[in-house]
Amino acid sequence: MAAKKKQVVMYHGTGRRKSSTARVYLTPGTGDITVNGKSLDDYLPLETQRMLVRSPLETTDTLGAFNVNVNVQGGGYTGQSGAIRHGISRALLVAGPDYRAVLKAAGFLTRDPRQKERKKYGLKGARRAPQFSKR
Repeated sequence: MAAKKKQVVMYHGTGRRKSSTARVYLTPGTGDITVNGKSLDDYLPLETQRMLVRSPLETTDTLGAFNVNVNVQGGGYTGQSGAIRHGISRALLVAGPDYRAVLKAAGFLTRDPRQKERKKYGLKGARRAPQFSKR
């Protein structure tokens, strides 16, 4: 007789901010947060960024209920922490649709649309013009 395979429940969410993209997987567990194979405390240097990542779990009172596994790429630490927060919020929506009101009120479901502005020809940057000289 073949052994029955245990079904693993996993919730997925994708978060983006600036040029960072985070793929977030939630599994029922003890509350471990792993980012690119490292613990959250080892990966993100600043406590404010770690608080930003934990904020969706704290607002929904699910901090110890899920293990969070994240693959994030692109951008810097600030963009990545914002992308992780967005991804965790979206994954929580899949886990429980009743979290939507709390997450939406906190503003965690809104994708931050700000991007780097392109450099224009004739200028030194996106808006910086060459130095003006009368003579």
